[in-house]
Amino acid sequence: MHERTLITFATAPLLFLLTAAVEPQHIRYALDKSHSNVSARVAFLGLSTKTARFPDMNGTFAVSPADPSAVTMQVDIDARTLTTGDSQTKTLRGKSFFDVGRYPTLRFVASRMDMHGDRAATVDGQLTAKGITRPIRLDVTFSAPPMETGGTQPIELVANTTVDRNRFGMTAWPLVVGRMVKVTIRARMVPQG
Repeated sequence: MHERTLITFATAPLLFLLTAAVEPQHIRYALDKSHSNVSARVAFLGLSTKTARFPDMNGTFAVSPADPSAVTMQVDIDARTLTTGDSQTKTLRGKSFFDVGRYPTLRFVASRMDMHGDRAATVDGQLTAKGITRPIRLDVTFSAPPMETGGTQPIELVANTTVDRNRFGMTAWPLVVGRMVKVTIRARMVPQG
């Protein structure tokens, strides 16, 4: 065997280890539930709006600087904590709307993120509500460029989308409650080890 071949065999594992060491790692965050919430606003009687709030949620977010589109994100919202601050809370928790007795969790799972500049993105994924899963798109704004933090500092995000409640089996009171629901997620993400 030639000396050059021996050197190649001997150095290949070392080169592999060095390459792996410099490859960018995933940036991982966990949702800070004490500083995160979801609100859903809908037209009411055609004259005003009603807002439901979901104060209890958990989630994780991970992205690789090498491929920002391959995002991993899951957010679980406890639908049982839904509140409107008035008598409509019970109605929205009931069978005609979220049916929290049977479906206590709302879930969003991301499949792709496209950055638009260093702080804005669209995130595509699947929302499950009342046992029905549909695709949705979130428009997201980050408080800091997520690719530049290195996962070492907290980051806040605001995500907005509009959801057709009928597509999730919530068709009650069509003359009273609007069909399109404006959803806003405000979340603080903290570095995850």
